[in-house]
Amino acid sequence: MIDFGSDRPVHRQLADIIRADIAAGRLKPGQALPSETRLMQQYELGRVAVRQALGVLRNEGLIVTVKREGSYVRPQVPIERVTVYGAAEVTARMPSPAERKELDIPEGVPVFVVSQPQKRNRVLPAHRTVLIWADSSE
Repeated sequence: MIDFGSDRPVHRQLADIIRADIAAGRLKPGQALPSETRLMQQYELGRVAVRQALGVLRNEGLIVTVKREGSYVRPQVPIERVTVYGAAEVTARMPSPAERKELDIPEGVPVFVVSQPQKRNRVLPAHRTVLIWADSSE
């Protein structure tokens, strides 16, 4: 439940509740979330707080929102393990609109840019990439 006396903003508390439901499997990948109106009624919140909570979850890549349809739990994606060697440099940044479309990255999810000597830079979606550092002598 929402603790209206808490220092934590109510929209963050609602995001925590929905996130916990996703993590526990009570909301499954592809499943629709309750409507904004239903969430407002259930948690006694205003529309702005509900929309802010959904925005937090969207930015975390946990949900997708389809205009005039609603919000859905984002389907789970396979994790790619990428080996990075000692001389490589890895930076994180937000993707360009073209990269977001090409890599199918939800709004708010950053990318890793892996730069290795004499190799083309690799742009990898951070929400589905695990970087593994290896000794360059291997």
